[in-house]
Amino acid sequence: MSVRFATPGRKGAEDTVLALDGIDWTVEKGEFVSFVGPSGCGKTTMLKLISGIVAPTSGQILHWGRPVSGTPEGIGMAFQDSLLLPWRNVLDNVLLPIEILRRPRKDYLGRAEELLATVGLKGFEKRDIWELSGGMRQRVSLCRALIANPEILLLDEPFAALDAFTREDLWLVLQELHARSGCTMVLITHQLGEAVFLSDRVMVVSKRPGRIIHVEAIKAQRPRSPDDLVDPDFLAQVASLRRKIER
Repeated sequence: MSVRFATPGRKGAEDTVLALDGIDWTVEKGEFVSFVGPSGCGKTTMLKLISGIVAPTSGQILHWGRPVSGTPEGIGMAFQDSLLLPWRNVLDNVLLPIEILRRPRKDYLGRAEELLATVGLKGFEKRDIWELSGGMRQRVSLCRALIANPEILLLDEPFAALDAFTREDLWLVLQELHARSGCTMVLITHQLGEAVFLSDRVMVVSKRPGRIIHVEAIKAQRPRSPDDLVDPDFLAQVASLRRKIER
């Protein structure tokens, strides 16, 4: 699979940028996979391909054997910015995808409350967004991304703007959501420790044009705890990934 992008305002072949080239990878149902690599290597483009926002120049994307054409159903997304609507309270933000999909709201109220309880926000259902910290907003964003029971959750650096302690708390939250939902999750991150802590496999992407140059299977057993962050085997895998990334 290859992806090229044209320079805005130009049409010649020499004015295109090869973003990804020779990409060939598979994620199993229920697996948690992370992509790491230098800035500009095409990691976010990978998520756009999976979600159908961008089509490959050559090759194809398959969801469980079905070619992707346009934006397929069954995909949730969470970003670095929580993108919550400030005029809606917490519960209404979580239920927004249900309204967009025109599904009965009452059928998902229980699930919304369960998700909020799982991420530690029981009792915050009617709170306004301005009352929440950055970490709490990201918890709401994760609930919103999972409310419609997606098959795949795409995560584009969702914890990058948070402090280290909040970030590690949310790793535990996301691990719990992954275990409970059985959802396939794909994470883009610059934090190697985050990738190792959360993932079953970590894929290292080269400089542009992005190619997968290494796949690291994570050895630590699940569930993982903060103690794993200082385990010698954990630190060795983080160091191994750092050596693989081109600078």
